[in-house]
Amino acid sequence: MLKSKIFLLVVAILIAITLILTAAFVLWNYMDKASSSPQELAQNSAKEVKQAKKLSPDETKANTVILKDILTNLATNNRFIKASFAIELENPKAKDEFEKLDFKMKAIIVQTLSDMTPEQVQGSKGLDNLTSALMNKMNSLLSAGKIKQIWITDSVLQ
Repeated sequence: MLKSKIFLLVVAILIAITLILTAAFVLWNYMDKASSSPQELAQNSAKEVKQAKKLSPDETKANTVILKDILTNLATNNRFIKASFAIELENPKAKDEFEKLDFKMKAIIVQTLSDMTPEQVQGSKGLDNLTSALMNKMNSLLSAGKIKQIWITDSVLQ
């Protein structure tokens, strides 16, 4: 009787070990296939991305809004900036929506600039940070499309 209980226990342990090893083998093979090299993953994702239609200069201009001579004080006393912007949008509907909300967009620009110091808006890195901040704030107001690019066409820091 004792021998049969020990035999059943050994068989149960062997079955459990076999199941664990089988699960580990299946999981190992699955993980091995999923963990391709970063280069292979990048190539696969690049194949899946659709090529964006390159717009002609006329189409680009048709989807661009110009905001000229926005003047505001910077966060530092007695310092101001005057800047002009060209905002390129994805499509004509987005441009139309942007134009209808231009007062809000100008307010966003003034508010963003007034929170910045002269050091934060100087140089190409500073202007990149400014355009990124503006794009994030402005895109949240648009529903018919998004801003593709913001170009600072004129800037005077005094």
